[in-house]
Amino acid sequence: MRKGAVFFNKSKAGVLTEDDNGYTFQYDVEYLSGKEATPISLTLPLSVTPYQSNILFPFFDGLIPEGWLLDITAKNWKLDPSDRMALLLTCCENCIGAVSIKEIKETEP
Repeated sequence: MRKGAVFFNKSKAGVLTEDDNGYTFQYDVEYLSGKEATPISLTLPLSVTPYQSNILFPFFDGLIPEGWLLDITAKNWKLDPSDRMALLLTCCENCIGAVSIKEIKETEP
């Protein structure tokens, strides 16, 4: 399982998770209760109910570099260009715009 904390304007908005069943995005309860709460995307309106998908949500997929920048990224970090979650967690911590993703590393017991 891989996870990424999703930030909107430097506030933690939620968590994106990839597991054997696909992808889940869930807004953070504290974020939802704030008066400044804003949806990270029109396709992911504010909700306490988690969003689930078999494929990476198009909004998050759109944050991943394309073209020659994707080629350079995949080559330099030795990533499979079809592993969209790895690309998202590697490349999108310092995105241009309001949304960024920071990998949540799981600690082994």
